[in-house]
Amino acid sequence: MQKAVIQLETLSCPSCMQKIENAVKGLNGVNQDSLKVLFNASKVKVDFDSETITVNDIKKAIEDLGYPVVKSKVKSA
Repeated sequence: MQKAVIQLETLSCPSCMQKIENAVKGLNGVNQDSLKVLFNASKVKVDFDSETITVNDIKKAIEDLGYPVVKSKVKSA
């Protein structure tokens, strides 16, 4: 398992947070229990199985919803 912190552009509404959460939870290889979408910090924190999914896949799922990713950081869990 690896941990990712993904910095987004400023989130403007709580429903944005919900959309991102639902999209990331639906990805195969994501540890759903670890997922945290931080509204005030505009960050997504999640653990994922790097043999199943990459951080770029997670970022693409977020960007496909229309929320630009500023940067991401990955470290081993």
